[in-house]
Amino acid sequence: MAQQAVAQHAISIRLACKAFGISETCYRYQAKLSDDNALIAEQLIELTEENSDSGFGLCFSYLRHVESCCWNHKRVYRIYCELALNLRIKPRRRLKRHAPEPLKEPIRENQVWSLDFMHDQLSDGRKFRLLNVIDDYRREGLAIEAGFSLPTIRVIRTLNQLLEWREKPLVIRCDNGPEFISHEFVRWATEHGIRIEYIQPGKPQQNAYIERYNRTIRYSWLSKHLFDTLDEVQDYATNWLWHYNHERPHQANKGKPPLMAA
Repeated sequence: MAQQAVAQHAISIRLACKAFGISETCYRYQAKLSDDNALIAEQLIELTEENSDSGFGLCFSYLRHVESCCWNHKRVYRIYCELALNLRIKPRRRLKRHAPEPLKEPIRENQVWSLDFMHDQLSDGRKFRLLNVIDDYRREGLAIEAGFSLPTIRVIRTLNQLLEWREKPLVIRCDNGPEFISHEFVRWATEHGIRIEYIQPGKPQQNAYIERYNRTIRYSWLSKHLFDTLDEVQDYATNWLWHYNHERPHQANKGKPPLMAA
C-alpha cells in the first residue's frame, strides 16, 4: 500500500511510511534468495522419489539425523509445501470400537520380540509368505524370511539363527496362527526359557508394533515391485532391512533410525 501511494500520488517515502505506520527499512526490504533453498529442494525431491511413502516428518528426520543437516524445520517445511510434496491424508472413518487393552511398551532391548506373517504373489501368480521378526524396544527389524511355505520348522530355524548372534528375548508376542500354537514351537520356547504371549483372536492392535512394521514393508517396497523369483524377494528384503535399521528415520525413536537410537 505504501509503495502504491508513492507511485500513484507522488508522495515521499518518509510520508508514506509514516501514514501507514511502517518503517523505511521495511519499505525498502527485498527478500534474498539463499542457495541453500535450492539444495533443500533437491534433497527433498530425491528423498520423495526414492521413498514415495515418506511424509515431511520422515524426510526432515532423515536430513537432520542421517545427513546431519542443520536447517530449521519451518524452512524445510515451507519448501516442502511449495514443491507440493504433501501426502494425501485419508479421512478417518468414524467407527465405534471397544477400547483395546493398553499395549505394554518394553523398556530395554530383547525384552519382547514380535512375529507375524505377510502374504503376496510373484509375477507368475505363485503366492509366497514373509515371516517378519522385530524387537519391540527400538522397532528394530531382526529378520525377514521369504518362502512359499513357512511351517513351524522354518520359524524355529529363523529364530535359532537369530539366537546365534543375539541375546534371547524374555517374551515372544504373536497371534494364534497354526505355526505358533504347534507343539514344536511351544516346546522350543520352553527349552529356551522364552514365554509366548498370544494376542486375543481378532485383536491385532495387541500386536501393534509388528502390524505397523508390516504396513511399512507393504507400502515401502512389497506393493511397489513385481518379483519373478523367490530369491529376488529375499535379496531385496535383506537389503531393505539394512536400510530400515540404519537409515530410515522412525518417529518412535525421535526421528532416528533404530540402530542410531539410544
